[in-house]
Amino acid sequence: MTHDHDLVLRPTQEQITAALNPPAGRNGGDLVVETLAGLGATTVFGLPGQHALGMFDALRRSDLRYVGLRVENNAGFAADAYGRITGEAAPLLLSTGPGALTSLAALQEAAAASAPVLAISSQIPTAGLGGGRHGYLHELPDQSASFRGVVKSVHTVRTQSQIPSAIEAAWKSALTAPHGPVWVEIPQDVLLAETSIPVVTGGDAFPEEVVPRPELTAVAAHLLSGAERPAIIAGGGVVRADASGKLLQLAETLRAPVVTTPGGKGAFPWEHPLSLQSWIEDRHTTDFLEDADVLLVVGSGLGELSSNYHTFRPRGRVVQIEADLGKLESNHPALGIHADARLALQALLETVAERQDESASERVREVLDKVAARIAGQELTLEQEVLASVRRALPADSPSFWDMTILAYWAWSAFDAKGPNRMHSAQGAGGLGYGFPAALGAAAADPTRPVLAVSGDGGALYSIAELATARQYGLGVTWLIVDDGGYGILREYMNDAFGEATATELTRPDYVALAESFGVPGVRTTPQTLEADLAKALSEPGPSVVVLPALLRMFAPTHLGTE
Repeated sequence: MTHDHDLVLRPTQEQITAALNPPAGRNGGDLVVETLAGLGATTVFGLPGQHALGMFDALRRSDLRYVGLRVENNAGFAADAYGRITGEAAPLLLSTGPGALTSLAALQEAAAASAPVLAISSQIPTAGLGGGRHGYLHELPDQSASFRGVVKSVHTVRTQSQIPSAIEAAWKSALTAPHGPVWVEIPQDVLLAETSIPVVTGGDAFPEEVVPRPELTAVAAHLLSGAERPAIIAGGGVVRADASGKLLQLAETLRAPVVTTPGGKGAFPWEHPLSLQSWIEDRHTTDFLEDADVLLVVGSGLGELSSNYHTFRPRGRVVQIEADLGKLESNHPALGIHADARLALQALLETVAERQDESASERVREVLDKVAARIAGQELTLEQEVLASVRRALPADSPSFWDMTILAYWAWSAFDAKGPNRMHSAQGAGGLGYGFPAALGAAAADPTRPVLAVSGDGGALYSIAELATARQYGLGVTWLIVDDGGYGILREYMNDAFGEATATELTRPDYVALAESFGVPGVRTTPQTLEADLAKALSEPGPSVVVLPALLRMFAPTHLGTE
């Protein structure tokens, strides 16, 4: 019997001749860029460094487009966004030691948000590997050890012949659900040495599928079909799996209300009669979910934000679909189904029975009315008007990228993303500086749509150097900077907890003048003129900066037991 995996395609005579006579002047770096191109990559991000020069020299002999940022962490954020927007593994080229380590916070965010990033770093020369402390520039006793707790997989190359297979294995790892960042490191001498290895002409770019166990989906379908009050929590796994259409079909079949987590923004239509929107940090929503007799959790680990800061206590049966095996039942007992969200939802659609429930939409509206009344009682008109202005100014099909700032915290709950994969934030790992460089990566992925970045003045200073990147490549990103003179959310936290804030106030530059010094147009706006100024900036080609001086406040939390 012959199996498909036993078949080997016979090379043509032309291929044999080309393999026997590879072009002169190639090095190990050429094997890197050839493998990436063979796997389907078109764009790479990164920064050059002394040990990585073999890779960067090879770029000029390839058709890959290079987008160079000014700080490795920002290059990682850009690759993260490129991976989220395209669904492809985004190559990130780095140098040894300090350059590599500077990318760690970005890779942590990619891991938390399941963004496929293929980080390829140089290493010290082969003779120095193994922790012998030879004193090479950038030397670490074990560079890969710094990344093992962050990335999905680590691949260390020691010879040129290992390069194509190591990168291909890393590529598949990054794109196997749950998506995530992976790490490849190649010694300096391996990258620089001339090579006689034939040109890499292709690669197996298809990742493994995480298929649900049929006995589990059968039980889940039985539970959901017989439920009296089913409900659904949709997380980022639905977005990463491109499963929003299947989620909608299942919710309508079951007449099950759906709430999306911050990472799952846009996974379910905002104005749908079954949509609880994203008010997952609200006690009214929490109460509703706790009352469900069968709760389907898709693509979420029910972590801190998604469980209203671990105050969520389900009383019914929980069915959890999650591609990350370690997240199954990590917070609540459940019927745990280890699977890609798209495949699991398809299995349920093939099995569940249609439910009739005329009260579902009415119960959803009651919850949303309670949430609206709670917010209306807190005198937060400015905050709601600012967020509404942003929504009106931003084209419906444009993606937005939000830093860790008060307006982003509002957006997690109150912003209509207008569709899946259009609103992204750093809520996975929670680091500052994500918004603007991530938006640059999205603009590189799709230059046909304007992209919005939103930062506070504190977060903006993390990535201000990337104004040069935006200008150099003409990337169409409008950067809204909400300037409140400090780390606004930390100021609120400290004032609430201790009565006064410490280390939160910041001296900052004139952001409009600073943007213009980079050749990027800037404008200072007000809450009243924000919509018009933002819409104008978004409609014009290239980068721009809009600065909004405003002191915004958060809505009161409901997880502290004060209501």
